Amino acid sequence: MVIPGVESDTTKLFRNGGSSSRINVSFIDKDGEKVDLQVSEGDNLLDIAQANDLEMEGACGGSCACSTCHVIVEDPDMFDKMEEPSDDENDMLDLAFGLTETSRLGCQVVMNKDLNGLVVRLPSMTRNLQASDFEQK
Repeated sequence: MVIPGVESDTTKLFRNGGSSSRINVSFIDKDGEKVDLQVSEGDNLLDIAQANDLEMEGACGGSCACSTCHVIVEDPDMFDKMEEPSDDENDMLDLAFGLTETSRLGCQVVMNKDLNGLVVRLPSMTRNLQASDFEQK
């Protein structure tokens, strides 16, 4: 349960940078509000968002099997610093709502010092397609 004004230990870990390597990342939510965080090297955007109560679903649990953790990297130069998306990630991104040239799956973006200052925007909605969506009715 989340109690307003009270941070969990996990939230403190992400907000205060759980290890000696502090990396700045910002999320712009669906309402245009910017949330600035300091995170640790090795954290992925899905885990960071969920630990800080940002609206990112991650329906597959971060296994690159859905598009519900879709984010849009605001700065194309920062996007170019990231590792290339895998074929699996590109396949899932094809299902994402509001796909852009700088779209990524949050579960696949692992923070490192090169990404210090990263700003990502959460799309206005997500698509959560499940096998049950295609069953004969």
